[in-house]
Amino acid sequence: MTFAARSTYGPVAAAFLLAAAPGAAIAETTQERLRRGDAVVRGLNNGAPQAVLEGMRREFPFLAEATEGYALGDVWSRPGLDNRTRQLAAVAAFAAMGEPGFIKVHAGYALNIGVSEEELKEIIYMVTVPAGFPRAIAASRALAELFAERAASGRSPEE
Repeated sequence: MTFAARSTYGPVAAAFLLAAAPGAAIAETTQERLRRGDAVVRGLNNGAPQAVLEGMRREFPFLAEATEGYALGDVWSRPGLDNRTRQLAAVAAFAAMGEPGFIKVHAGYALNIGVSEEELKEIIYMVTVPAGFPRAIAASRALAELFAERAASGRSPEE
């Protein structure tokens, strides 16, 4: 058999094998991605599920599964950054985008894993440069609410 013949049959055989059992391969991959995503959330949220994600799961199950599988299971679980760096980057990005709800979620995770309130404030100060004062001020209000909620519940800032 020539090289040209072998290289033609290889892709055809692989396509045939994948077509024979696509459901099993996809289901296994999806379940693994969801498991990794759940582990990411629980690792950042003191072992608890994430309330927003659980609410979304009831009303928008496809969106919840996509968030858990892709955003958390595929992207957030990558080995290239530690959780501290990921959370600081997420807070900065959501602040720059003007997304106070997401700022609170990710700043809460950051506090859970040892980031200080002062470090989070510094992130917001940095946002003034690329995103402007209105976004930074809105982000500062979201952080102030989060800090107050945690204090009212008796949690220390880094707890």
